[in-house]
Amino acid sequence: MAKKYNWGIIGLGKIANKFAHDLQLVDNANVYAVASRSIEKARDFGAKYKANQCYGSYNELLNDSDVDVVYIATPHVYHCELTMAAMDAGKAVLCEKPFGMNVVEVERMIAKSREKNLFLMEALWTRFIPATEKLLEILNSNVIGDLKSVRADFGFKAMYEPEKRLFNNALGGGALLDIGIYPIFMSLLTMGMPTEIKALATMFPDAVDSSCSMLFGYETDQSAVLDANLLVNTPVECWLYGTKGSLKMSNPFHHTKEISLFRERELVKTYTSDFVGLGYYHEILEVQDCLDNGRIESKKLPLSFSLQLITIIDKVRAEIGLNY
Repeated sequence: MAKKYNWGIIGLGKIANKFAHDLQLVDNANVYAVASRSIEKARDFGAKYKANQCYGSYNELLNDSDVDVVYIATPHVYHCELTMAAMDAGKAVLCEKPFGMNVVEVERMIAKSREKNLFLMEALWTRFIPATEKLLEILNSNVIGDLKSVRADFGFKAMYEPEKRLFNNALGGGALLDIGIYPIFMSLLTMGMPTEIKALATMFPDAVDSSCSMLFGYETDQSAVLDANLLVNTPVECWLYGTKGSLKMSNPFHHTKEISLFRERELVKTYTSDFVGLGYYHEILEVQDCLDNGRIESKKLPLSFSLQLITIIDKVRAEIGLNY
């Protein structure tokens, strides 16, 4: 009989609600403990998802010996600190993207995982949704020939509220870290590490980027054109262009249900792939499968991939002069 995993959730905002919703759909998973810096917020969240324990501090949750794996969904700047504390407490960790604020933090997190022999993974749910798996299958089948270019955008018109995390430099706000990570992820997943990175950005008053446009070059004759924008609504699509055709991951590409195949700009075929729950279900399955099999990292989203991802992000930040 498969082990039932007691999950602890740290940081009880919007994404934690979605994650907890899907956690209830997973066999052998239990919303066991939740923690906020506000005990009232923890109790409200816990009541909603029937948690066994509600804590008014993160350390209380980490010190609970019945917690098997911790999901960290706090603002970006606390990811490294809390991941390190969780592993020091002997917990497996699933940490929201971006994994850390920079390469140095991510390297520390990976080193701790290996030192403690504990599972660690970045919560990049896009990697595990069925449509992404289908995309990789299509690319490997050579249906569109050799992949030459990726174009991906993620933009929505955000109401500027300086006190909110998204616009706050001290909390790691801005377009690049919040939504730009998804177009970068798609380029890395499909074409690997770029050899040249160019980027331009516009900035909010608190020195975080309101938009970020990126152009990646590769040793091969490949390119990526990527965009993140908090000023306007954009298509939120990903196009992959090959020598024999192209693929479109429909809006919203980071959890799409539809991939379209085009040849000579004519639609040839549409692939549909639904996801379970709100889409977070699939990454939870991956975590529990890894734990069941004694792995300390995912084969589909290894720690080396997360290190490459933050390396690219750091280079983009240097290009646009974004400092935290």
